[in-house]
Amino acid sequence: MRKSIEKRAVRICFALSLILASLLTMGMYRRVEAAEQSQLQEHLAEEVLRFHVLANSDSTSDQELKIRVRDAVLAMMEEDMPETASVDETKAWVRSHIDEIEDVSRKTVADAGEEYPVSAAVTTCWFPDRSYGDVTFPAGNYEALRIEIGAAQGHNWWCVLYPGLCFKDAANAVMPDESRKRLKTVLTEEEYSRITADTDFKIGWFFW
Repeated sequence: MRKSIEKRAVRICFALSLILASLLTMGMYRRVEAAEQSQLQEHLAEEVLRFHVLANSDSTSDQELKIRVRDAVLAMMEEDMPETASVDETKAWVRSHIDEIEDVSRKTVADAGEEYPVSAAVTTCWFPDRSYGDVTFPAGNYEALRIEIGAAQGHNWWCVLYPGLCFKDAANAVMPDESRKRLKTVLTEEEYSRITADTDFKIGWFFW
């Protein structure tokens, strides 16, 4: 009887040891995975410029106005901004034309019959995990062109200005070849594989 109890105790201790070892291994793996994800995000943040538009409120009219401002600014940049070879050149152009971007935004707001103040700046913002077409960007801090309309308390919209991933409709929800090539150039093969794996080909604009 005693031997049977001892054998059972040994089996239990062995099973508990296996479980503990498995948990420790899983914990180490998660820490390594988190560290790699953090490194990927930090590297990716150096190579992109995002676009962030904050609505005055969640009212239907303010949300519609946010989209009008978005469209007007994207149209202005599409027409005036030259093709740039690097993210630094894109940031420099946006910073040097921030007054024009604000003017376009203010005019759009005024044309809609509103008197909201508008501000624009290139600043660092925190973004959650988001997919842009067939590419997923991990959560973290990124530089962005940030436009605030009025109180800037409403649901907001964002995309990636560089490389060009600002989609307006589902028909454009696949990353353009030129943008894909730019990312491949600045990321390692493993990093590029991580941000393009297991995505849902979602449209590249989202709300809070």
